[in-house]
Amino acid sequence: MTYKRFGNTYIISIEKGEEVVESLKRFCQEENVKLGYITGIGASNKLVIGIFDTKEKVYRSKEITGEHEITSLTGNVTTMNGEIYLHIHVTLANSEFNAVGGHLNSAVVSGVCEVFVHKVEGEVDREFDQDVGLNVLKL
Repeated sequence: MTYKRFGNTYIISIEKGEEVVESLKRFCQEENVKLGYITGIGASNKLVIGIFDTKEKVYRSKEITGEHEITSLTGNVTTMNGEIYLHIHVTLANSEFNAVGGHLNSAVVSGVCEVFVHKVEGEVDREFDQDVGLNVLKL
């Protein structure tokens, strides 16, 4: 992973073979980004995405393999219990031009992954909401 800063915006290049979520979390720790938003594109051949079941209050995850374009990667950076907390969603397109998406748990880069992170001054924490079953913003 390499990156360059322009004001409060960083351009990040995540290289072939690197895992996207882990790389972004490491970047945020290195650059002390505790609040911000993420947008990106790229390619991956091994991903795990999920969707939250609101009735049962559990995530359902699925591994996806094969070449996929990351047509949209979007999310935010906050904190929880003093640690960086990433909430990222992804939309993918396969070789048949069919799209699928969900919460991004992990993605291994197969070509490139180009991500912009905009750092917002401040910090917003999260806490677990028993009623919702998720870690929600604590505003």
